[in-house]
Amino acid sequence: MSRVAKRPIVVPSNINVQLDSQKILIKGKYGDLSRIIHQSVKIQYLNHKIIFLPRLSFSDAWAQAGTARALVNSMIIGVSKKFSKKLQFSGVGYRVSITKDNIISMSLGYSHAIKYCLPKNINAENPSPTEIIIQGIDKQLVGQIAANLRAYRRPEPYKGKGIRYSDEIVRMKEAKKK
Repeated sequence: MSRVAKRPIVVPSNINVQLDSQKILIKGKYGDLSRIIHQSVKIQYLNHKIIFLPRLSFSDAWAQAGTARALVNSMIIGVSKKFSKKLQFSGVGYRVSITKDNIISMSLGYSHAIKYCLPKNINAENPSPTEIIIQGIDKQLVGQIAANLRAYRRPEPYKGKGIRYSDEIVRMKEAKKK
């Protein structure tokens, strides 16, 4: 049974919440997000608190209520603070750059440069040629874009070359001996 769903979400005063049956719209400093909540969950917004109640006619109502609470909480954090993922490029010649029209160009040891077009609501910064920071209000989208970029060259365990998250630890293997 989900215990996450039992805790209400306290909404800050600078966040606007609108409910329309199962659709929730959250507006904040950095933008607005909307989501349709599963039909087994009943949502109430009272006194700057969002409460999630399961409809007991469904067998997975508590699980869906916990999931809905986590998703809405991430939406509130996103429109007030933004989410970010930092990627590091390690390897000889591994570089990254960003053009004006939000296209990421990566040099990853292939014979050609790899280009990745960012969605319009995602921003990227390039503090150095071997680092990129992806920012946005949608937690799932920021994580998915970071995972897509990392998938071009995952860190390999012998030399550690590749694209890694800044907080990722790559376990190094020892080379084969004669």
